[in-house]
Amino acid sequence: MLVFRSPRAPLAVLTLVVASWASWATLPADAQAQAAPGVEHRVLATNKTSTMEKELNDAAELGFRYKAVMGGDTAIGGAEVVVVTAKTAAARSGRYAYKLLATNRTSTMEKELQAAADLGFEYVGQTIFKSMFGGQEVVCILERDKDNSAAPPSYRLLATNRTGTMQKELNELGAAGYEVVGLTVGKTAIGGSEIVSIARRPGAAAR
Repeated sequence: MLVFRSPRAPLAVLTLVVASWASWATLPADAQAQAAPGVEHRVLATNKTSTMEKELNDAAELGFRYKAVMGGDTAIGGAEVVVVTAKTAAARSGRYAYKLLATNRTSTMEKELQAAADLGFEYVGQTIFKSMFGGQEVVCILERDKDNSAAPPSYRLLATNRTGTMQKELNELGAAGYEVVGLTVGKTAIGGSEIVSIARRPGAAAR
């Protein structure tokens, strides 16, 4: 390694820089990876919600983790669900698993959310997606951390087309310990234009 020394640079500073680099270079490869600050992103895009779950889990096996989701029209793909995932150098492959729920009947979503939560999955994102076969769907992405052994949370879903009653309903849930974690607005099969709110209450602590 070449070290360019300024005429004004104290010798002690140069010695410290070289010594620090030498110490890092002798670290094991996994320790060097943990020290590296870089983040790699991967973008997943599909016009079939049925394939997104597989793509998310394939990326998770490579160490990527979910970061963001949005449904909408793209320049090339038309109506798509776009998911951004990210991986750091210290990420462990296969730690996270994903489940995607997609329905145009919000009346069934709460039951599906809770069933997934009982298997260890937690809500991480939602969007509205104009699918090829199902019309407009509410899409929820759930994540399971294989290292997490906490009690499963409880979920409640509110779907309404009347914003005037929404605050009252949310406060009733809040009084029972629920907190809003997601919100979308879109047309669903039964409710027409609906505001869909998802609220979560932490699982009971183990005694």
